[in-house]
Amino acid sequence: MKTKHSFKYWQWRVIICSMIGYSMFYFVRKNFSFAMPALGEEYGITNTSFGIILSLVGIIYGVSKFINGFIADRTNARWHLVIGLSICALLNYIFGFSADLSRWITGNPSGPDFVNTMVVIMAVLLILNNVFQGCGFSPCNRLMVHWVPPKELATKMSFWNTSHSIGAGLVSILCGYIVGSQMGSGMGTMAWQWCFWIPAIIATAGVFFIILTLRDTPTSVGLPELPDTKTELDDNDTPEAFKAFIRKKVFQNPIIWTLAVTDLFVYIVRFAVLDWGPTFLQNRAVPLSPQLAGWTIAIFEIAGCAGMMCAGWVSDHLFKGKAQRVCAIEMGIVAVCLVALHLLPADASSMLVLVLLAIAGFFLYGPQALLGVVASNQVTKKAASSAVGLIGLMSYVSVIFTGAGLGWFSDHFGWDYLFILMSVVSVIGGIIVATLWNIKDDGYIH
Repeated sequence: MKTKHSFKYWQWRVIICSMIGYSMFYFVRKNFSFAMPALGEEYGITNTSFGIILSLVGIIYGVSKFINGFIADRTNARWHLVIGLSICALLNYIFGFSADLSRWITGNPSGPDFVNTMVVIMAVLLILNNVFQGCGFSPCNRLMVHWVPPKELATKMSFWNTSHSIGAGLVSILCGYIVGSQMGSGMGTMAWQWCFWIPAIIATAGVFFIILTLRDTPTSVGLPELPDTKTELDDNDTPEAFKAFIRKKVFQNPIIWTLAVTDLFVYIVRFAVLDWGPTFLQNRAVPLSPQLAGWTIAIFEIAGCAGMMCAGWVSDHLFKGKAQRVCAIEMGIVAVCLVALHLLPADASSMLVLVLLAIAGFFLYGPQALLGVVASNQVTKKAASSAVGLIGLMSYVSVIFTGAGLGWFSDHFGWDYLFILMSVVSVIGGIIVATLWNIKDDGYIH
């Protein structure tokens, strides 16, 4: 009884503290977007330059998640997080001095050479930042699969996944306040620097928080490992055996590739709505105001958080852990919502549009959270982060389609068929994951 009580305490401590720790990564990742307008105004940096930088860092982040997945399966999660967050905080401190670095290198306080050098410095710092941003999710995923039984993983992992939106939301509020207060005080030219320095200070505090509160696996605090989670590596955990295990469980596993392709389709729909939704809504026959169109992102994310937690509970309690079935059903519902958005009359109320988008977000974020849960259970706790890293890499391939692809689509066919196209993508994703309807619950030796 004492051991059970102690395990529950440590389980929830790890879940909550890793959520806080991971949200700190967003403070030193999503702040750049808020600095861009001030940087553009002060130094004349073009949107094209910003766009190139954002494309580069997106690709780098996807690759970093992939690589760090394999690292996480063999390292201590607490120190993996600490190293990643420490370096990200340091790079953000340096970013605040990028104008000074450019001035020191070029010898000019302004002019084309100064600006071009500053753009290069920012690009290098952001690329390095996103290399180490990959140290965030993978070790947290390792913690979850070591502390949460497979039958509870969907519920608790979906709850944990809200840390994404919590971190992004808090840094949005923080940086919005920083920019607003600096502009109001007549110090607008300095606002962009504090968008890096203040989040970096908070992230540094997060580093010490992780060191003090987090631990790795149950055995690191004197507790037994989870029952019924025996793997082939338990009796032979050599580097050679691990590599063979990864090849078999991840790279040669058709289930993991099916989940990865499904995640690609999920992210195409998600990024299409987040990136292009506001533009589409402002180009309707009866357009939404920029302010109201901007709310679509917030509503989509808030509904998505609720949807993730609901989908996790439904998977564990109604579908007995078969989260892939929930994913297939929810992708179908998303398609229906998107078709309904397409069929709305031109004079439909703005509120009805936002409600349908909220419902679509509610059901879309379920698969986003649950596909990694299915993968983690299939490859076991010994390769969970590696599998999720592969799936994460695939998800960021979606930017090829949602960026240039949808831009081309809108130029040639207009916005009228955006939601129809995305509904087709949702249906395809649902069909793909439905092929896993009857797979085994997990890959452990029973």
